Amino acid sequence: MHDWQPTASLEAMKARAELLRTVRAFFDARNVLEVDTPQLARHGVSDLHIQCIPVAGYGYLQSSPEYHMKRLLAAGSGPIYQICKAFRDGEAGGRHNPEFTMLEWYRPGFSLKDLVDECLALFAKLFCDTPSQTYSFRELFLQVTRLDPLTASDAELVACAQYHGAPPGLSKTAAVDYLMVTKVEAALPAEQLSVVTDFPGWAAALAQTHKDKDGALLARRFEIYYRSLELANGYQELTDPDEQRQRFEQDNILRTRHGLNPMAADPFLLDAMDAGLPACSGVAMGVERLLMAQQSHGRIDDVQTFPWSRA
Repeated sequence: MHDWQPTASLEAMKARAELLRTVRAFFDARNVLEVDTPQLARHGVSDLHIQCIPVAGYGYLQSSPEYHMKRLLAAGSGPIYQICKAFRDGEAGGRHNPEFTMLEWYRPGFSLKDLVDECLALFAKLFCDTPSQTYSFRELFLQVTRLDPLTASDAELVACAQYHGAPPGLSKTAAVDYLMVTKVEAALPAEQLSVVTDFPGWAAALAQTHKDKDGALLARRFEIYYRSLELANGYQELTDPDEQRQRFEQDNILRTRHGLNPMAADPFLLDAMDAGLPACSGVAMGVERLLMAQQSHGRIDDVQTFPWSRA
């Protein structure tokens, strides 16, 4: 056993350095400012699906730089990006490590389509000559599962998820999430950048929402997939501080229902939004995921020097 050695090869380390050079050159050419924000801060996120790592006496290791970057936007920073470490409790496996590297950027004045186009422009530098295709979440889900995720009954969606191996006791939203990950994402062409837009309203997180022609509530959110990996998660960012307060409250209701500790709303973020968060779009990408897709590696350990098992 040689557990002191890195799990990433020298070639993988060189590929990482080249990817980061490409990313920085891309944003430099577009006059997007690189910024730095705390990875240890007083408050963590309340999202049901993301668990922050507490640090006694200090607060939490940050699961993303989002809250701090939005404070910079409210302070007048203009377009910004960041490459930083992020931390999430309980995320370890073939595609996850509790500590990973995040690329996140925000574009004041950009529509969601503008941001999708910019993501694809960056990917053109990283994945040369790769075609792209855009789908709506609803149409894609219906095409693969033959169920409309917004109008099918809870019983139909749960039964479908259980038929495909889901555990019992799922809610409708959990069943849709399960089917999206296990069936719908798997059906996307591997050698294509697949852009999925207009997620269900319940998946809005910190994105704006709107109603479609049928009156269904949708999130102004997109994800991009390549080689069976989710590479990007972007939002038309919520700017309404009152709505943000309501979402924090709703998150904690859900957390309590699932036996998780409630998370105090970040007062710094809310104060910044009260002062005025500019209309903007933002997106986050895992750098290790980008490398895995670029280098066709199947495990995150192949692109990290010292994953949690050797850290």
